[in-house]
Amino acid sequence: MTHHTAYQHARVQFNGQTFDATEQDGQLLLANGHLVAFDQVQWLPPLAPVARPRTVIALGLNYADHAKELAFKEPPKEPLAFVKGEASFIGHQQLTVRPADVAYMHYECELAVVIGRTARHVKKEDAYDYVRGYTVANDYAIRDYLENWYRPNLRVKNRDTCTPIGPWLVDAAYVHAEYGDPMNLALQTTVNGKVTQSGNTRDMIFDVPTLIAYFSRFMTLNPGDVILTGTPDGIVDCQPGDVIVTEIEGIGALTNTITLAAQRT
Repeated sequence: MTHHTAYQHARVQFNGQTFDATEQDGQLLLANGHLVAFDQVQWLPPLAPVARPRTVIALGLNYADHAKELAFKEPPKEPLAFVKGEASFIGHQQLTVRPADVAYMHYECELAVVIGRTARHVKKEDAYDYVRGYTVANDYAIRDYLENWYRPNLRVKNRDTCTPIGPWLVDAAYVHAEYGDPMNLALQTTVNGKVTQSGNTRDMIFDVPTLIAYFSRFMTLNPGDVILTGTPDGIVDCQPGDVIVTEIEGIGALTNTITLAAQRT
């Protein structure tokens, strides 16, 4: 019997062509009807309806335990957000480059919210109607370059290869039907198979509806835009060769490997 999870969407490259795909019987069903193995493709960021978002909004300190971990005495009174460049996005099973001269680079397992409809002045109670789906993001940070927790500079959060995202974009309708909403999902990160971070989306200071309502008060959110909702505590330094798996219940497990930047001569 064929098992087809049509609520999970991927974007991949296969034989030099880009395809939308879904999962079927432990393989990828490409939009052209071909079935291929997971390891036969290059995974791309699984975003829709556009391949690259116009706007990526990232939350800092959106879990109280993470704020405490970073020595903040009290959580923020309103969302602390910054804008990221989409060029930092890479897909599942790709390499993230660690700069050769840094002492501390850490992962951040985050629920990523992909907007599905143009959102402006959205009421909190209507916010989920504007969500296309959810995926997993790993929003790496280079702590050495940090000057301000409230507004991280470009070298901290906008480096090429430093925002793996995927592997699946999971339909919002599925998540809402199965879980009620995305605000009670377990998060976990492993480094080389060892659990180093555990948390739950219920511990966000500002939940998904609050964030959509807040941002849409003063800016238009367009289809395909992404909101990265922050990370719980449990961050550790990542070294070249480390295999990092960031996983969110019902959404997926995102794998990537740290590699060292080549020395320039």
